[in-house]
Amino acid sequence: MALATPRTWVVGEVVTAAQMNAEVRDQFNDLIAPWVAFTPTWNSTGTAPSLGNGTLVGWHKDIGKSCTALWEITFGTTTTFGTGTYSWGMPHTAKNPSGSTSTLNYLGHARGHGADWYAGVVGVARGTNLARIYSHLAATEWSPTAPVTWTAVSSRYISGEVTYEIA
Repeated sequence: MALATPRTWVVGEVVTAAQMNAEVRDQFNDLIAPWVAFTPTWNSTGTAPSLGNGTLVGWHKDIGKSCTALWEITFGTTTTFGTGTYSWGMPHTAKNPSGSTSTLNYLGHARGHGADWYAGVVGVARGTNLARIYSHLAATEWSPTAPVTWTAVSSRYISGEVTYEIA
């Protein structure tokens, strides 16, 4: 159950057990519910990458209209990296706020381990479910060659986290 708008109570109203359960217990259960696993997609603006024998996992927690999603891709020895810039499919479509001029409204963080450690900023494109990673020092999206040339070594990975409003 998603968090609901709280009920407006009337003076002198007799509260029933069903109302208490809906207004208090069920709302609280949403807050303490466990994270839910989801399978992100790994996309590219060019030739599609292939996971091969790597792994791609994700978890998300929804509270009301907010979604926090975490994902991690671990490269395998048969992973191929495609061409173009990367995006990852999140569990829900992000809201497209009226009046916004930015294409990416929701920010989070990412880290990658290639030949070294790399940090990035995650944005979810408004009106889509696609998360993209940008390098901190340059306004470049992560790709097969940015921030490093990724290689098919099983200890290499990219992980990210982002919180966004669900459409």
